[in-house]
Amino acid sequence: MFTTPIKTLALLGLASAAAHAAVVTYNWNITYVNTNPDGLMDRRVIGINGQFPPPAINVTLNDTLVINVVNQISEPTTLHAHGLFQTGNNQMDGPSMVTQCPIPPGANFTYTIPIKQYGTYWIHGHNKGHYVDGLRAPLIIHNPAETYHYDEEYTLAFSDWYHDEHAVLLDEYLSIFNPTGAEPVPKSALINQMLNTQFLFVPGKVYRLRIINMSALAMFHIHIDGHDMDIIEVDGVDVQRTTVKTFPISAAQRYSILVTAKNTTTNNFLIHGDMDPEMFDTVPDTLQMNITGTIIYDAASPLASEELIDWGEFDDAALLTPVVPMATTPADKQISLTASFQVMDDHINKATFNDITYVAPKVPTLYTAVSMGNLSSDPQVYGTYTHPLVLKHNSWVDIIINNNDAGNHPFHLHGHVFQVVGRGDGVYDGSTPYPYFNTTNPLRRDTVLVPSLTNVAIRFQANNPGVWFFHCHIEWHLQAGLATTIIEAPESMSGVLTVDQTHLEHCTDLGLPFSGNAAGNQGLDLTGQNIGPNLLPGKFTSKGIVALFFTVLSAVAGLATIIWYAQDDELVPSEEGKETK
Repeated sequence: MFTTPIKTLALLGLASAAAHAAVVTYNWNITYVNTNPDGLMDRRVIGINGQFPPPAINVTLNDTLVINVVNQISEPTTLHAHGLFQTGNNQMDGPSMVTQCPIPPGANFTYTIPIKQYGTYWIHGHNKGHYVDGLRAPLIIHNPAETYHYDEEYTLAFSDWYHDEHAVLLDEYLSIFNPTGAEPVPKSALINQMLNTQFLFVPGKVYRLRIINMSALAMFHIHIDGHDMDIIEVDGVDVQRTTVKTFPISAAQRYSILVTAKNTTTNNFLIHGDMDPEMFDTVPDTLQMNITGTIIYDAASPLASEELIDWGEFDDAALLTPVVPMATTPADKQISLTASFQVMDDHINKATFNDITYVAPKVPTLYTAVSMGNLSSDPQVYGTYTHPLVLKHNSWVDIIINNNDAGNHPFHLHGHVFQVVGRGDGVYDGSTPYPYFNTTNPLRRDTVLVPSLTNVAIRFQANNPGVWFFHCHIEWHLQAGLATTIIEAPESMSGVLTVDQTHLEHCTDLGLPFSGNAAGNQGLDLTGQNIGPNLLPGKFTSKGIVALFFTVLSAVAGLATIIWYAQDDELVPSEEGKETK
């Protein structure tokens, strides 16, 4: 099928931004749907209004987006508008038990979001990995006065796809039988949550392609046969037009590219999304590593020959420069976060930042921040296992992300774009000044890839009071605990941030407290807080000694059995002259 292009933004530019201000309403019943998007297996997915894939959301700068949600699946759920700042509107950000109690089955909630930015975003479930099962869709915000001229646009949302539901795969992933922490490998890849996606091109026109990676795990390398690509946007930030033949896109990242159509219709061309095998512990022989869409100039024309592209090196921060410059300021606070995976004292391989694995609190962290008065600036009230980082209003903050793991990780900060101001090899130990490489007009984005055994420095200003999640956007790693909670300017939240009454009713319906500290208590009494697994102690515990004793006993018994059988297995001549027992 052909994907319908959005009308030219040149027409949108004929009117003022004020003329476009409108209330844009979507009614979303979140439902189960049976479908077979990759043509390999029919399965239950999460759709909208009984349909799959969920529809894209389109709004314009200065609109108000309203999403009336009815939860008709069997689990509580939420929605997160990925990349939106939600300034003064933290309660609508969506991550479960961070800014809200999730919406119970059968309940409803209205997300109301003033649109104060533009670019390419997406919306997805933010509870229990629901987006892995299909609850994800593009969110496109148009600017009446776009930086670049183009004639038409298409959205290409790349994603990986699994045949088992997320909950089943998560049980296998977070298991004592998976001590290495190998992530579930997808079965296939999709564009716009389907196969065989086609895009009509008219000779001579200029097309904007909005590229989104909505995957749980996979990173894609993008290229188009016979066409150059000019990158013009990264995660909602316009950048200087830069021509490339290929570029990588990690989970949750977005790029916009301009593609100039050819002047002839003699061939059609493939758009390639090649999954990077480095993201997988193993690559099954049955996995189709590549997904393609087709640019159609003439349905009767043949496909052009496929081009072999060398992925090479791609340093987004070194290559791309924001159109609107933003100088940096030396950081008031520097935070080092070291990501690693290790078997914890629950005998399961978990993810940690600075040896802490994230566990959701009993009270959503935002509710703690707005209900604890003067104690809201004390990180203790947020509990140990939310890994709270309290920031002062308008302070400049550097986070040095150390990836002390064998895999690559895309890290996402809610409520902000950050500047990518440094990269280095290994773990930065703080013994020397950090080697920043760009503090003039560095790239700004909200999701950055930190390759294995490297570090990246990001910088942002804490000018958006609220509670903002910072986490790996590989969904398996988030569920394994690779997250921290940023409590930004708690002293400035009072009278600025509100909590919708419906949110509180959801907490009550789910048997969850909605005020007090992380344990639902007052003051610093954290008795009963949700606790997570901890690092294995440096010496054997009683439980470990018992486990070791029985392990050794089993080994000795097995060895004795082998010896006994060997002694009994003497060969004697049979009546027929053959050797037998």
